[in-house]
Amino acid sequence: MTDFSKDLAPAPGEAIDPVELARRDQKKHLPRRFWKETGVVEENGRFALSLDGRRAKTPAKNVLAVPSRALAEAVAAEWDAQTQTLDPAAMPLTRIINSALDGVAREMEATLNEVVKYAGSDLLVYRAGEPESLVAEQAAAWDPVLAWARDAFGARFMLSQGVTFVAQPDASIAAVRAAALGYVSGRSSAFGAPGSVAHEAAALRLAALHVMTTLTGSALLALAVARGSLDAQAAWAAAHVDEDFQIRAWGQDAEAMARRERRWLEMQAAATVGA
Repeated sequence: MTDFSKDLAPAPGEAIDPVELARRDQKKHLPRRFWKETGVVEENGRFALSLDGRRAKTPAKNVLAVPSRALAEAVAAEWDAQTQTLDPAAMPLTRIINSALDGVAREMEATLNEVVKYAGSDLLVYRAGEPESLVAEQAAAWDPVLAWARDAFGARFMLSQGVTFVAQPDASIAAVRAAALGYVSGRSSAFGAPGSVAHEAAALRLAALHVMTTLTGSALLALAVARGSLDAQAAWAAAHVDEDFQIRAWGQDAEAMARRERRWLEMQAAATVGA
């Protein structure tokens, strides 16, 4: 069987950066498709990807299985869409799930801390002073999310004009952490016992939350998607208010737009994994 494990997950210690991973993938020789039949098999409360009747494995040799049939079928469709070659850049669901099962599951607390760290300098609190049109666009896209965070879990944020750092209240950061933990754990006991279905489900939600946070630059936007307050498209648009303003003023850059499209695919995949 072709060894493609390095293509479908970050190397040990490597940051999960979908854009850089996609660039790296494009430079590699793509392995050929080595299976004919793709399926989903239910076992032990999980739904595993099956390739010609054999359980697919992650790079760390864990069974590539998820707690939801719908998600497993989406992963199977991703694999079945591969034709002559296996293109990891076109398999964002698989990449996120591999990262969750092989990496995040072992580093739950550290990964949660990374997400919460974003709240200390969240995209939504740094506002333009001018022009008025941009100020209004930021307010229209971002103020409702801040209001939601205040009302949903008691997190109040201080705004800053420009790039001057403003320290956020400790209580607000703690509230974000509690909200993220509640989502990740499914309101059960913490992260669940390692190796359990509950623990793996928590790792998947946390990996999805982490990806959405890093892609948008906002823990609040990621939480809003994770908890159903925003859909992925609305959060993506909110994360790109400044960029879209610049595009209207100066025009598009083809390379930048291609990079943004790749990142959007990762955002969609993360929202699917975290649903």
